Amino acid sequence: MVRVRFAPSPTGPLHIGGVRTALYNYLFARQHGGKLILRIEDTDSQRFVPGAEEYIVDAFAWLGIPFDEGVSYGGSCGPYRQSERKAIYTKYVDQLLDAGLAYVAFDTPEELEKARSVIPNFQYDASTRMQMRNALTLTAAEVNARIANGQQYVVRIKVDPGEEIRVNDLIRGEVVIHSSIIDDKVLYKSSNQLPTYHLANIADDHLMEITHVIRGEEWLSSAPLHVLLYRYLGWADTMPAFAHLPLLLKPEGGGKLSKRDGDRLGFPVFPLEWRDPKSGDVSSGYRESGYLPEAVINFLALLGWNPGDDRELMSMQELTERFDLSRCSKSGAKFDYEKGKWFNHQYIQKRDNRDVAAMFTPVLERHGIAAPDPAYVEKIVGMMKERVGFIPDLWAQTYYFFTAPDGYDEKTRAKRWKADSAAQLAELVDVLRAREPFDVEGTEEYVKDWIAQKGYHLGNIMNAVRLALVGEGIGPQIFHITEAIGKEETLRRIQRAIDVLK
Repeated sequence: MVRVRFAPSPTGPLHIGGVRTALYNYLFARQHGGKLILRIEDTDSQRFVPGAEEYIVDAFAWLGIPFDEGVSYGGSCGPYRQSERKAIYTKYVDQLLDAGLAYVAFDTPEELEKARSVIPNFQYDASTRMQMRNALTLTAAEVNARIANGQQYVVRIKVDPGEEIRVNDLIRGEVVIHSSIIDDKVLYKSSNQLPTYHLANIADDHLMEITHVIRGEEWLSSAPLHVLLYRYLGWADTMPAFAHLPLLLKPEGGGKLSKRDGDRLGFPVFPLEWRDPKSGDVSSGYRESGYLPEAVINFLALLGWNPGDDRELMSMQELTERFDLSRCSKSGAKFDYEKGKWFNHQYIQKRDNRDVAAMFTPVLERHGIAAPDPAYVEKIVGMMKERVGFIPDLWAQTYYFFTAPDGYDEKTRAKRWKADSAAQLAELVDVLRAREPFDVEGTEEYVKDWIAQKGYHLGNIMNAVRLALVGEGIGPQIFHITEAIGKEETLRRIQRAIDVLK
């Protein structure tokens, strides 16, 4: 069975690039009838951020990406937090040490920094390890004594030079890395008795029977080391297939997408709003910015993958049916946030008016419209949703359906309110009062007939009425407004404009 995993670290909010990686894993698993596992890689206790794990789970719940196993889901391969798997990793650290494929090192941060200052392009590898303080340069008795005395140490993998390590990548083809450029990475730290990412990642993937590792391009440089670890631990026959996804680039290209880009250009880079527990800083999220989850999913799916034709709007089911790793790009994908807005507009139009009205109601309440009538909100939404790209934007397009103007835009008044507007609208009040039913088509024809009979200018009358009803020169067709707000409110607003504007 195909088994894939998404394994974030709880070091802050989930980046939108991570969402795309999880999405591709989900689509791949579903397409092959497989399983998707959520694993939390929290071995770096120094960078742990309270609330980050809960944020990750909540984000995927909003996005509609369910997992089959993992943190908050359960499963037979748990625990799914690496910090709860210490005893598991210790076994493999000892196995590597006993086989001579790893060694203990005691170098302090100061000693490592000194080596970097003395040796150009220093890395801890076959060319430098014999100059450092480790089990390869100390006697066994010295090593044991240091450990017995409580001296902190790390365990490093022993990478032999002169070997070509081959990684067969499902997106990039065969990648060949020479072992001489791979340093002896730290696999375990005695300070917290936890493995680093490299060992924990490999052990967990093996024990959880992961068949495919689909992850970001930034991890491609780690792939040769992981291939070595699979071999060193005797798991080469069960090594998963790798697929390294293209980076999400800045909207202008030339670099990885960052939060700073979102702040600079005014778009979110996190699925949900995030409040930093230390600084209190708030970062915007797609949900709170008015995006629909299905729009975010569709938008992200097409950043680095294409279905083979020009089709853009696809449901999760359609994406699942068409997804193919071979159609993923090798080069980075520019983050076209304007295209993301387009997707959101399209999905708002596709959503049922009742759903959009339910999402708009909290916006109305924040603007002081208490307990709005659901049927009325649905009617207004159906009339106006084609004009917006985000749910919160509906307020600016519809506020006059819910509250009468308390003032009149000066530029519109100067242009649209004529010397005879008050007198003409006073006549119109009597005309409208006599009209039944107060519908759209019938009332429009009724009023236009009256204007023609009086010899008035149609545009002047309509512009003055719009100013009276809305307070400025915006909105849909006049008689859609009058029919929605009703006769009494229409007459009240027109009379107030007469009284105020004279």
